[in-house]
Amino acid sequence: MATLTQDGAAAGAQPGVPAVELFGASKRFGTNVVLDAIDLQVRKGEILVVIGPSGSGKTTLLRCLIGLVPLDDGRIEIDGECIVDLRPGHKSPSPKTAESIRRRKLGMVFQSFNLFPHRTALENVMEGPVYVRHAPRDQARAEAERLLAQVGLADRRHHYPAQLSGGQQQRVAIARALAMKPEVILFDEVTSALDPELTGEVLTVMEELADQGQTMIVVTHEMGFAREAGDRLLFMDQGRIVEQGDPATILDSPEHERTRRFLSKVLHTH
Repeated sequence: MATLTQDGAAAGAQPGVPAVELFGASKRFGTNVVLDAIDLQVRKGEILVVIGPSGSGKTTLLRCLIGLVPLDDGRIEIDGECIVDLRPGHKSPSPKTAESIRRRKLGMVFQSFNLFPHRTALENVMEGPVYVRHAPRDQARAEAERLLAQVGLADRRHHYPAQLSGGQQQRVAIARALAMKPEVILFDEVTSALDPELTGEVLTVMEELADQGQTMIVVTHEMGFAREAGDRLLFMDQGRIVEQGDPATILDSPEHERTRRFLSKVLHTH
């Protein structure tokens, strides 16, 4: 885990252009405000861990970044490039341009794996580089084999998803995200469907990525991961950032009563 500097940035993070920036990002579903004018900056090389109760806006935040849910207001920049700007008097890039930036810069690993059932682990990892980046198939295969070895699945590369455990499927999903060489990887509760033993397999891979300097935004209920691997911990409630800072400091002595109530329940049940 990188230490924090006085301004709250990860000491191991790179200075200069932030990896992700949100300005006044807002999202409503009917009358329900899910994101309430969120301002957020994630530095390159930083591991941002996002926690909070169900319905606090954590998953919606990731889905707005990756483009699965449209913002209602605000601006998002990825690696200095604008992908949406809905502020008065400003203009968003075209949907095609925004999608191109997202595909080049962002990867996402979901709770539900989302692997192609009719393709082997190797073919799942090759899919994006071949069909999106138009990489030569031999090159994509070599890279996919390297990534599967990195996540401990070299001997499972010809297995189909149905032949893999949940933890193995999730590690294939992580390899698939890495194959696109993203600037930032978003993780959405990727261990919540797994039993404790399989959870450990996946968290180990994520901790190794953190050690390698991969920029990550991780929505999770795994407080041990937050403490050990996170550079910054962010607590959300009712669509707002309530508190953020050094993970150990927030976990051991949160400033806000709402954070204290949440952690007392989560840490008690874990």
